Amino acid sequence: MSPLLQIDNLETILHTGTTPVRAVDGLTLQIMQGETFALLGESGCGKSMTALSIMRLLPEVGEIVAGSIRIGGEDLLLLPEAAMRNVRGKRISMIFQEPMLSLNPVMTVAEQISEVLRRHFNLRGEAEQQRVLEILNQVGIPDAARRMTEYPFQFSGGMKQRVMIAIALAGEPELLIADEPTTALDVTIQAQVLDLMRDLQQRNGMAILLITHDLGVVAEMAQRVAVMYAGEIIETATRTEFFRSPAHPYSCKLFASLPGKTKRDQGLAVISGSVPPLSREFIGCRFADRCDHAWDLCRTTAPEWSLVATDHQVRCHLFNQNSGSRIQDSIKAAEVLPQAAFKSQPAIFNSELLRVTDLKVHFPIHKGLMKRVTGHVKAVDGVSLTIPQGGTLALVGESGCGKTTVGKGILQLIAPTAGSVCYDGLELVGLERKQLREKRAEFQIIFQDPYSSLNPRMRIVDIIEEGMDALNVKDKVGRVGHQSALPAGKEVDALLQRVGLPPETKWRYPHEFSGGQRQRIAIARALAVNPRLLICDEPTSALDVSVQAQILNLLKELQDSLGLAYLFITHNISVVEYLADEVAVMYLGRIVEWGSVDEVLGNPKHPYTQALLSAVPVVELNPKREVIRLHGDLPSPANPPAGCHFHPRCPHAMPVCHETYPGSSNFSSTHTTRCHLYPQPQNTSTLQQKNARTTV
Repeated sequence: MSPLLQIDNLETILHTGTTPVRAVDGLTLQIMQGETFALLGESGCGKSMTALSIMRLLPEVGEIVAGSIRIGGEDLLLLPEAAMRNVRGKRISMIFQEPMLSLNPVMTVAEQISEVLRRHFNLRGEAEQQRVLEILNQVGIPDAARRMTEYPFQFSGGMKQRVMIAIALAGEPELLIADEPTTALDVTIQAQVLDLMRDLQQRNGMAILLITHDLGVVAEMAQRVAVMYAGEIIETATRTEFFRSPAHPYSCKLFASLPGKTKRDQGLAVISGSVPPLSREFIGCRFADRCDHAWDLCRTTAPEWSLVATDHQVRCHLFNQNSGSRIQDSIKAAEVLPQAAFKSQPAIFNSELLRVTDLKVHFPIHKGLMKRVTGHVKAVDGVSLTIPQGGTLALVGESGCGKTTVGKGILQLIAPTAGSVCYDGLELVGLERKQLREKRAEFQIIFQDPYSSLNPRMRIVDIIEEGMDALNVKDKVGRVGHQSALPAGKEVDALLQRVGLPPETKWRYPHEFSGGQRQRIAIARALAVNPRLLICDEPTSALDVSVQAQILNLLKELQDSLGLAYLFITHNISVVEYLADEVAVMYLGRIVEWGSVDEVLGNPKHPYTQALLSAVPVVELNPKREVIRLHGDLPSPANPPAGCHFHPRCPHAMPVCHETYPGSSNFSSTHTTRCHLYPQPQNTSTLQQKNARTTV
């Protein structure tokens, strides 16, 4: 069978300076009809640039200088731009990595889908609107007839991603390029998006080029896998062969970098250094400077392809005819060696740093000419939690459930409607602005979207120094073990190195970095003022696993040496297993289950928690697990359901669930849930007093 997509020796150059950047350097791959082909690799390896080359959507500085890209035997590089417009959206479509940046903010969802229909099918009027409605229903947009006239900002992150999929599928493409389609989505929405892509693939017979850093998603979706590093592919294999026996030292390191419960007391394996600049001239193996097994030949001669097994090739000198499989065994043995263990500080851990009691954040809904308040969006509706000094509380839940609003309410970035936030014995709610400013350096936030949170007009050195200047950090003794009176440039250099970036990058602007690199800059900025409490809002969602390991090791190291406390907002359950001490599961503004990591993740009680954990992709082949699919979407916090908020989606809902919100059911001194499936307390007032004192 002939391949649908055939790429041969593709070379893409970016003319960004005196030396051209070889973003894609001699790439060759093929994708069969109906196949899902996964492309793995770190940020900056050239994965997205490969996708843009296929679509011929390179930036102005980009140029394809060699190679061929054939779809169905037709070379796209020989087509004029006018002919390419008939290919894009029709034969090949693309789901871009950041839907908020890819969707037009001044056009409704229906208008953006209609553009594709008018271009490729010449649909107009009623037929066009009917087809838009069918597509939105196909991708699972609830109440599509009403929502098709809304704008992108009115949709949640998961819904925006579905809209992107709808636009990509409107032309009924033969090949769908999905660039990180589930990045930053919580696991339930991720499961829905992956199910949707699988169903549409089977229905339409389309092929998928899946670009991702999530090995769990690859294990669940792909038939074949290619690993990309520094502009070239270094390993290809079937999914089964790749997960059973990764060959290249880089691939082995990716698996060793994955967090999990078994690695809680040790550091994660990391790949030293970073991806080399693609503007340099490569002589030997491109991974040699970071490889634990490199030898002289690796630095002088570029490796050729070696056959490891049927349909499994690797570009590595360790697998030539003179080395054999014994080298591969030594690689695997080296990668599983335990890393340096972290020290524990039980004395610090017992001291309470933050206590939140019955926190509420309600946003008024204004309507009419006089802008009267007609209701409230109950984003956070009675959250109580505590975090000890040196402890980590993970807050998990779907997009739109109020996790980020809890973090901003704690930091007083959003004024709470009611409740108490007591930090180190000081009540923050209602605190005067001057007093609050004096405390600002002690609690910081790492925002979810680094692109929006970094000033595009400022260099990195200015972004990091801004907080230090505003909070007078340079006049104080640094808590990281050095005097803050050191030259500012040296401090910035040290911070960048600590988060895995070269010091010389401080003179660049945010748009010159990849998504993962921007997230590292955001973390460096938060650490610059020496905080005691960090609100981490999805800090690793945009990072590939190797960089994620560096960040998690960094957070563990800082917590161990400084006693830092974390409120860790995330949808990555493996990160929760590795980093957190306690877990709170949030649904529609309220916490529905909380307890220690082992209790909540090992024996979940609430039906929502059970569904959340079952949807997590795992790095296993044919895992024996039952996935609980949640139907529908999170209800609107402006009009929450009566009774238990989860009952419209709960497979175990009973009549009482429609009438009253459940009380707290205790399974141990630390494990509690709110669900009518378990015995309910009789005295409600006593329960409320107890909840106010409960340590999450």
